[in-house]
Amino acid sequence: MAVRFRYKIFLTFLAYSVAIIMSVLLIGRYFAHRNFEEYVSKVEMERVEELADALGGIYQKTQDWNRVVASWSDWVRVMAMPAGPPGKPPVGGMPPQLPSPPPMPPMPMGGPPSEAEGPKLGGVHPPPPPGPPPGSFAGRVSLFDVQKRSLTDKEQPSIEEYRLQAVVVDGRTVGWLGLRKRDRLTHPLDLEFIRQQSQTFTSVGALAMLLTIVITFVLSRQVLAPIKRLAEGARALKLRRFQTRIEIRSRDELGELAADFNEMAQALERYEQMRRQWLADISHELRTPLAILRGEIEAMQDGIRDVTPDALDSLHFEVNHLSRIVQELHELSLLESETFNAKRVAVRPLEILKDILGSFRTLCDQRGLRIEANADPKVGEVTILADAGHLKQLFSNILQNTLRYANELGVLKVSHELLQDTVVLHFEDSGPGVPEESLHRLFDRLYRVDKARSRSEGGSGLGLSICRSIVEGYGGWIEAANAPGAGLRISMGFPLHKG
Repeated sequence: MAVRFRYKIFLTFLAYSVAIIMSVLLIGRYFAHRNFEEYVSKVEMERVEELADALGGIYQKTQDWNRVVASWSDWVRVMAMPAGPPGKPPVGGMPPQLPSPPPMPPMPMGGPPSEAEGPKLGGVHPPPPPGPPPGSFAGRVSLFDVQKRSLTDKEQPSIEEYRLQAVVVDGRTVGWLGLRKRDRLTHPLDLEFIRQQSQTFTSVGALAMLLTIVITFVLSRQVLAPIKRLAEGARALKLRRFQTRIEIRSRDELGELAADFNEMAQALERYEQMRRQWLADISHELRTPLAILRGEIEAMQDGIRDVTPDALDSLHFEVNHLSRIVQELHELSLLESETFNAKRVAVRPLEILKDILGSFRTLCDQRGLRIEANADPKVGEVTILADAGHLKQLFSNILQNTLRYANELGVLKVSHELLQDTVVLHFEDSGPGVPEESLHRLFDRLYRVDKARSRSEGGSGLGLSICRSIVEGYGGWIEAANAPGAGLRISMGFPLHKG
């Protein structure tokens, strides 16, 4: 069974949160243990330093380590006592009631032993007394001579195992006091402290885990709420409820997604309205000539109307009108479905326009329509990316629309201009114009302006729609406006090709 997306989000947030919490706890526990060990080592070294000062005072009086080595067990007993406040040496700076040094044996021939040989009692090192446990502070302290040889251990340990503190008398190092390093804490109080810290970290981790689960649950619901609304909106669009909109509650990516959804729903609603209007217009446009044909034919069948050349001409006119509507619908569907990029080549639109104007000049003369076109010696240098056949159809539709609806004995002014990276073409007739409320619908499918744009003059209402599809298909624009001379002005622009 597939895991639902909301569970995936919850588990993902939870996994990331748990990983972060565990990492923080483990790292915190490690550094707490490590820092506590460093703190304990610093405290112990302070005690070693205090002990070194006390031993230095004895050495200054005796000028050897014999007394210290002989009474090392007493020193160990003092060291085993609990330490006082940090920085405070043992009371008196020396162990209390130190025993008197044993009597010195006769001096061997050759004088007193040198410090290089180490202090000797009776010619040999005195055996160290039994000491405290090795892991305790006192059991880890050893005394070394100047050459860092142990004076208190039976076996010579490696000096690398100790932290050393110099014993200085009158500015001269007379020996070393070493504290053996240890791998882990062994003192019961230290272990108890570490245990309490571990319990604290465990409690904090458990509480953090509980809060993480609660916060993750709330955040996952909050994050998934807009996604849930989007899913509901998509299901509504699937049921063709295009009026559906989603409330935008944030300005983040999800809010932008909701805004895009609303724009898509609005576009679908507009397209649905256009589709319904399109079907209604087509049915109306086809119903009228079909009704005329049916009435004419039935009248001839019933003998009400004779089959005369005039009656046949009327039928032929309606058939041609139907054929023209079907053909233009077919052309419009092809223009809106085909890929313009596949047909884009560099063409000269002004040369194509010049050729089309030449082919329409006779028809314009028959209508008494004079064409005025501005001449430009650079007409052959302007190129755009388009298809020559589509441009011929575009200009032909514009001229046919002008011939069909412009006043006789009028003027059609054709001009062009270059604006930055765009070539703009203007077609302006001398009238009649179009009502202002109809200008924005002039390029809609099957739209006709009342009176001035009537069906009786043969228009299907698709010519200008085809023009818009062609221009916009090549990245251009087309618009209509009333000219100052009460006529209609159609302007279109194409991006220039600089190849």
